[in-house]
This record gives sequence, structure tokens and C-alpha cells, in this order.
Amino acid sequence: VQLVESGGGLVQPGGSLRLSCAASGFTFSSYNMRWYRQAPGKERELVAGVSRFGGITNYVDSVKGRFTISRDNAKNTVSLQMSSLKLEDTAVYYCNVNLLGSDYWGQGTQVTVSS
Repeated sequence: VQLVESGGGLVQPGGSLRLSCAASGFTFSSYNMRWYRQAPGKERELVAGVSRFGGITNYVDSVKGRFTISRDNAKNTVSLQMSSLKLEDTAVYYCNVNLLGSDYWGQGTQVTVSS
């Protein structure tokens, strides 16, 4: 299993970023996918999830209306479109899949929101 995130960077408050995660090593369309984030000194938190075929999505309250998770099963990718970014969105963002009870993670991509 390999998950490779990309798209992080430095952005001003109110700006936008799009994160992507390329997955391999498993049958991508058979599993829900998730984005987590971890800010310095804080626990890793679930940000968003998407069902196998993209029909069901869920978000942590703090990002609802600002972030959109989506997936492309033909390309084995899951994305997180982030808009109206706030200082408190600063974190390392991780792609996640749970396969038969085991969690797999990417290396993470840093998102820094700063003026």
C-alpha cells in the first residue's frame, strides 16, 4: 500500500489549496478514503471522508462549507479542495485508508496558512 500526498504549501488567510493523494497497492474503489491533519502540539484529527464511489462525504464541523473531498477511481486519487483557509487550518495533512482493520498513511503534506 502506498499513499503519496501532494499540493501543500504556504497560503494567505482566505486563500485556497488543492491537496491530492495518489494511491496504489490495493483496490482503490473498494475502500473509503479519508484526510486527516495534525497541527503542532495537537492530536491528529479526521478532516473529511469519502465513500467508495464518492456518493457519501463527511467533514469535521470546522471545515464544513470550506473543504470538499472527492475521488477519481479511474486514477486512484483522492483530493481535498480547501477554500477560505484560516490560520487554524495550518497542519500536516495525511491521506488515510483502513484496510481490514489496519490504517495506512501517506508521508503527509504541509499546509501553512499565514499572512
